[in-house]
Amino acid sequence: MSPITLFLIALGLGLAGWLAARAKAWSFQQESGAKRLAARPNYHAWYVALWIVIPTLAFALIWTLTAPQLVIQSVLASEAASTLPEFGFQRESILSEARAVASGSAGAVFNPAAQEFVEPFREAISRYRLIGIAIAVVIAFGCGLASFLRLKPDFTARTRVERTVMVILLLASLVAILTTFGIFASLVFETFRFFGMVNPIDFLFGTFWGPDPMSNPDNPDSSRYGAIPLFWGTIYIGAIIAMIVAIPLGLMSAIYLTQYAHPKVRAWVKPTLEILAGVPTVVYGYFAALTVAPAIRDMAYSIGFTSASSESALAAGLVMGVMIIPFVSSMADDSIAAVPSAMRDGSLAMGATTSETIRKVLVPAALPGIVAGVMLAISRAIGETMIVVMAAGAAANLTGNPLEAMTTVTFQIVAMLTGEGSFDHPATLSAFALGFVLFMVTLGLNFVALRVVKRFREAYE
Repeated sequence: MSPITLFLIALGLGLAGWLAARAKAWSFQQESGAKRLAARPNYHAWYVALWIVIPTLAFALIWTLTAPQLVIQSVLASEAASTLPEFGFQRESILSEARAVASGSAGAVFNPAAQEFVEPFREAISRYRLIGIAIAVVIAFGCGLASFLRLKPDFTARTRVERTVMVILLLASLVAILTTFGIFASLVFETFRFFGMVNPIDFLFGTFWGPDPMSNPDNPDSSRYGAIPLFWGTIYIGAIIAMIVAIPLGLMSAIYLTQYAHPKVRAWVKPTLEILAGVPTVVYGYFAALTVAPAIRDMAYSIGFTSASSESALAAGLVMGVMIIPFVSSMADDSIAAVPSAMRDGSLAMGATTSETIRKVLVPAALPGIVAGVMLAISRAIGETMIVVMAAGAAANLTGNPLEAMTTVTFQIVAMLTGEGSFDHPATLSAFALGFVLFMVTLGLNFVALRVVKRFREAYE
């Protein structure tokens, strides 16, 4: 059964309850001798509507998860199920094809054995669709009637509604926390599985990266899982080369737009600059691979560097730096613009020039926002994949030469998880260990940013 149907039923019955409750609340005001309402009629209406919509949506979520299993059980209990294979891929394929045709997502079955299951699936789907609708209507009507009967002139509907909304907002705020915890838990579990096969010392401090997905998983060679070249490539490309480009250009563009640019120029330049943040990363990857990397290689050849590669850390870092300029520029722009004008005017009144005011007053006062923008840009850069895939190469080199090919943690995560590798093999599980380390590094950067912001904010408030 489509969740949209139950969602529309919940909204429709909630609207009906809202109108009925509002009309009843207005009747309280019109009755002669009635007490003054403890809440406005709209709050009575929202109280009933919430009592209808929330339980119905909760049932819709549960039913959406359980109805497919009920349909399967119904089909398996039919007479046609006796011809099914006991277990295996063939059994699942027959049921999937029959269900797809019965639900209308496919026109015909490819396996003739699935044809006799189409009608049982169609009947089961129709039956449980009607059951779901009936239960949803009963729940909505029962909850709506119970809440409707509670409405009285002295009923504190506003307090109830505000508490309900508060709980909903709290649950919404917990989604991000629970999602982060789930990601962390899954990474930790798989990382511990990996470290049960590979020595963590060899992984964290080894200098050679060359996992073999075809090797014996029971006796892996820990020396092939040294991740130092990957960590170095990630930092070198995302936190060094890219930041050398992004921080000066982003900060200077923010200073120009806030202190020197004419309002008409700012109105055009700022949106144009922020368009860079909306360009797909694959476009940056094509630009880096087809334009920047060949240009850097040819320039290196022209000045005598014969070992320059068409895939280089410099090409990926430069393009990545251009990509994250809006992160630095926007945060710095907003932070500088938020500095009280009295500080700027006071500096100028004391005889300081505009450049001295910017260097000694505005930038120090706006430093928390600038640091936050830089940390956000670094986190974005070290998590980038497409530019590295297309411009930096796949070689895990531990070198300081920016003209050589390098790879990063994110590229190797993609390489290890794509294909047909077993999730019990250390080569595949190494992707989770790399992801865990990257997660911890990003988390550490965020903590550093918060500490810096807190320290300087206390100094300037």
